[in-house]
Amino acid sequence: MQTHCKNAEILCIGTELLMGNIVNTNAAYIAKELASLGVNVYYQSVVGDNPERLKKSLELAFSRADTVITTGGLGPTYDDLTKETIAEYFGRKLVLHQPSYDKLCKYFAATGRKMTDNNKKQAFMPEGCRVFDNPNGTAPGCCIQQDGRTLIMLPGPPREMKPMFDNWAVPVLREGNDHILVSKNLYFFGIGESSLENKLRDLMEKSQNPTIAPYAKTGEVMLRVTASVTKEGEAEEVMAPALERIMAEAGEFLYGVDVGDLQTAAVMALKEKGLHAAAAESCTGGMVAERLTQVSGASEVFECGLCTYSNRMKEQLLGVKEETLGQYGAVSRETAAEMAAGVRRVSGAEIGVSVTGNAGPSPSEGKEVGLVYVGVDSDAFSEVLELHLRRTDDDAREYIRHLASSHALNEILKAAKYF
Repeated sequence: MQTHCKNAEILCIGTELLMGNIVNTNAAYIAKELASLGVNVYYQSVVGDNPERLKKSLELAFSRADTVITTGGLGPTYDDLTKETIAEYFGRKLVLHQPSYDKLCKYFAATGRKMTDNNKKQAFMPEGCRVFDNPNGTAPGCCIQQDGRTLIMLPGPPREMKPMFDNWAVPVLREGNDHILVSKNLYFFGIGESSLENKLRDLMEKSQNPTIAPYAKTGEVMLRVTASVTKEGEAEEVMAPALERIMAEAGEFLYGVDVGDLQTAAVMALKEKGLHAAAAESCTGGMVAERLTQVSGASEVFECGLCTYSNRMKEQLLGVKEETLGQYGAVSRETAAEMAAGVRRVSGAEIGVSVTGNAGPSPSEGKEVGLVYVGVDSDAFSEVLELHLRRTDDDAREYIRHLASSHALNEILKAAKYF
C-alpha cells in the first residue's frame, strides 16, 4: 500500500456515540485504513451534536494534525449540524449543490415519498468544497482544503461511510506530496510482543527510514515496516536491511507478510501446495473450522470439521480407542494424536489437525484449566503440542479457546511447509 505523508485526526460526531447508544465502528475502520495507507493518526475524538463544542474540537484537532476526518451529522434533522458548523469554522457559506439536489428529488420520486423541506438541506454544501457522491444514501460528503488544512466530511452510517472513504477520501489523502509511504505488515505467532521487542529494540529505536512499529493482538504480533520514498520501486531496497535483521532474529515465528491473519495464511499455504486439511475439535467447539471458512476460497482446501465434544463421538466418528480415553483421558497427548489421525482418515485430507483441552472454568478429569493439546497428522509432519493457557480474567474461557484454535491453524501452516 502507498500514500502521501500526512498526519490525520479522526473526529466522530454524534451525541448517540457519547451516550453509548451506538458503537463507534467508524473510528476503528478509518484508523485501520489510514494505518494501512501509512497515514499517522495520533488522536481520535468524539463530540456531541453541539456547535460550540464541535468548533472547539476542530480547533484542537487542527492544532495537532493537518487533516481532520469527521463522520456523522450530515442528515436532515435539526441536530445534524456538522456541515453548518464546519462551514462557519472555515468562513464559508452554504450553497445549493444542484447535482445533489437533483439526486435527492429523483430518490424521493422513485420511492413514492414526499421530500420534506428539511431533506433539502442535505444538498447544501460549503462554498468551494469538493463534493463526494453518496450512492448508498441521501447525504453527500465533501472535502475542504484551506490554508494547508484538509477537512474530510463523511456520513455516519457505516454502509455509507466506508465506500465514500474508499472511493473519495483515499484519493485526497494521496495528493500533494512528492514522498510516499510504503508499508509491509509482518505477522508473527508463538512469540509475545515483549519478547519480539526485546530482540529488535535497538532496531526499532534507531531505524528512521524505514520505521518499525509493533502491534499486538491475542497470541500474535504484527510489525509494520514503513519506508518513505519518492518512488514505490525504491521501497524494497530501503526496507531490505531491516527485514533481513527481523528475519534473522524472529523469522521462525513469521507466518506471513500482508496476509492479515492465521486463517488466511493457512488457506493460502494449502492452496499453494494443492493440499487439503480437516479438523477435529473438542474444547474449541468448531472454532478452527469457523475461522478457516471465514476465508474466501476455503472450500477448495478445507475438507471437513468435526466437533467431537463427547468421548462417545471421539470413538465413533474419529476412531479414538476406548483404551486411550480410559487410560489417558480426553485431554491428553495420546487422544489428540488419535483425533488428528482419525479426522485425516475420515476426510481423506492430507493434513489432519485436532484440539482437545480444558477451557474451564473448572478442572476436569483432574486436568488443570488451560491445559490444551493440539495435534497435527500428515505423511510429512506430525506432532502434538502441550499448551498451558491458564488465565484468571473474566474472558479466560474464550481466550483459551481462541488461542488453542490459533495454534491449530499454525500447525496446519507448519505441516504444509513439509510438502
